[in-house]
Amino acid sequence: MAQVFDPIPGNSDIPMLCCYVNATSQIQIARITNIANWYFERVVFPGQRLVFEAVPDALLEIHTGMMASAILSDTISCQTLQVEEETESESTASPKPEATAPHKISQSNGEPIAV
Repeated sequence: MAQVFDPIPGNSDIPMLCCYVNATSQIQIARITNIANWYFERVVFPGQRLVFEAVPDALLEIHTGMMASAILSDTISCQTLQVEEETESESTASPKPEATAPHKISQSNGEPIAV
């Protein structure tokens, strides 16, 4: 998956595909700040799914928007947000029964989020 803005630094590990869902009713800012020479920041609207590439050591900070401010509300290891990429041969094959069930992503506080 190509990221148009701020690609992962070339000297980094192999990137992994990650997914974060804003399950709140507030606008959030998703930010990764612990990777040298890389800037990642995105606005995530309520109910929106953010799919992005990151390195295994990355930590996703979730800042919840308030009136004229944002509060750091969570820090999540990108390894817990990792999803499997579908290969081209899998996308053309008939769906498997387990692939049709909703996937669960857990927040850092342990609560599952249905995706």
